[in-house]
Amino acid sequence: MASEAKAQGAPDTNAGQPELKRAIGSKLLLFFVIGDILGTGVYALTGTVAGKVGGALWVPFLLAFVVAFLTAFSYLELVGKYPKAAGAALYTNRAFRMPFLTFMVAFAVMCSGITSASSAAVAFGGTYLKAFVETPGPWVAIGFLALLAFINFRGVGESVKANVALTIVELGGLLIVIGIGVYAVSNGMGEPSRLLEFNTADQSTLIAITSATSLAFFAMVGFEDSVNMAEECKDPVRIFPRSMLMGMGIAGSVYLLVAITSSLLVPAGDLAAAKSSALLKVVQIGAPAFPLALFAFIGMFAVANSALINMLMASRLVYGMANERIIPLPFGKVHQTRRTPWIAILFTSIIAVILVSTLDISILGGTTALLLLIVFTVVNIACLVLRKEKAAHKHFRAPTVVPILGAVTCAYLALPFSGRPWDDYKLAGILLGIGLLLWFVNWFFVRRTNGKIEFDAANLGKN
Repeated sequence: MASEAKAQGAPDTNAGQPELKRAIGSKLLLFFVIGDILGTGVYALTGTVAGKVGGALWVPFLLAFVVAFLTAFSYLELVGKYPKAAGAALYTNRAFRMPFLTFMVAFAVMCSGITSASSAAVAFGGTYLKAFVETPGPWVAIGFLALLAFINFRGVGESVKANVALTIVELGGLLIVIGIGVYAVSNGMGEPSRLLEFNTADQSTLIAITSATSLAFFAMVGFEDSVNMAEECKDPVRIFPRSMLMGMGIAGSVYLLVAITSSLLVPAGDLAAAKSSALLKVVQIGAPAFPLALFAFIGMFAVANSALINMLMASRLVYGMANERIIPLPFGKVHQTRRTPWIAILFTSIIAVILVSTLDISILGGTTALLLLIVFTVVNIACLVLRKEKAAHKHFRAPTVVPILGAVTCAYLALPFSGRPWDDYKLAGILLGIGLLLWFVNWFFVRRTNGKIEFDAANLGKN
C-alpha cells in the first residue's frame, strides 16, 4: 500500500508474515485492467447516463475516457518509479509528507472499491438474475458478496485467473451488443439523428454533459486498481505501461461502440426508464430473436468480475494501511496457509453488505466516481511534485502537460457545479468518517503506548 507508518514502542504483531505472492504476469495484468474497467459501469448505468445527457450518449463516455487516460499516464510514471503495492497513497505520501492526507487518500480509494463492488452486487441481484428468478430483495446481493469474499480469501492467483475467464465473458457480452447494432443498422433500423440529441429540458447543455460524464466516469475507472497489485506482479516496471494502456484502449473503444449502438436503437427516454437493464432493452429491440436470457447470464458474469476485482483491491489497501501502522494492526493479518489478508477481506465485505442493503445503484456508482476523481486530482499533482525525485532505474515518464490537464479535469468533475447530486457527497462523507474513526482509534492506542506515528518513505508498502 502507500506509506509505512511505524508505531515506535508498539509491538510488531505482523512480523515474520509471508510476503505477498507474485502471481501476475503481463497477460494476467492486461486482463485485470480490461476486466476491472469493463463491467458494472456500462452494464448497469448506461440507462442512467442516457437520462442525464440524452441521445448523445457517446459524448460523456468519450470525455470520461479522455479524463481517465490523462490520469493513467501519471499512474504509469509513478508505479514505474515506486513499484510497490501502494498506489495513490504511496504517491501522496512521497509528494506531500502529510500522514493524515496519505491516510485519507488511501481510505478514499478503498471506499471507492467497496462502493463499486456494492453497485455490482445490486446489479447482479436486482437486474440480471431477475431475468431468471424473482430475487428476494438484497439477500441475493449479500450472498453474492459472501461468495466473492471466499474467492478473495482463497488467494490472488485464483482471483486473477477467475478474472481472465470472467473478462472474456463480459467482453463477449458487449461485443454481442455491438454486433446486434451493426446487424440492425445494416437492415435499416436505428435513428442516427439521436446521436446528436442532448437532454436540455431543465439544464444547460454543459451541465447535461458534465453531469453525465461525472457518472460515466464510473465506467472508465478500474485501471488504477492494478497499481495496488504491484507487489504481486512479475517485473512491474516493465509490464505496466503496455498492459495498462492497451487495456484502457480496448475498454474505451468497446464502451464508445456500445454507447453509439444503444442510442441508435433505443430512444434516450426508453434507456433511462430501463435504468440498469438498458442493455437488455437494446438487445431486445435490435435482435428480438436473440435469447435474452443468454445476455442476462453474461451480464451476471460481467458485474461479478467487477465486484471481484474491486473487493480484491479494497482488501489489499486495508492490509497495507495496517502494515503502515495508521489503522489498528490486526487489519493487516495474513493467513498463514492461503497467504491472503483475511481480516481486511472480512472488514471490507461487511461494509459492502451494509451498502447493498440500504442504497440505490446510481448513488453507489456516483459516489465511486466522486471518490476517485478526488484521488486522481491528488495523484496528478503528486506526479508533478515527485519529478524532483530521480529513480535509480529507467521508467515511464508522462509529458508534463498531461498530469496538469488530468488534475484540472478531475477536479472540475468532482465539484458540485458539474451537476453532481448531493447524495454522492453525503455517502462519501459517511464512508470517510468511518476512516477517521479508525485513524483516531489507532492514534489513541499509539499514544497510550508512548508511540509516535512516522512514515518511512524508504520502505513504503513493505511488511
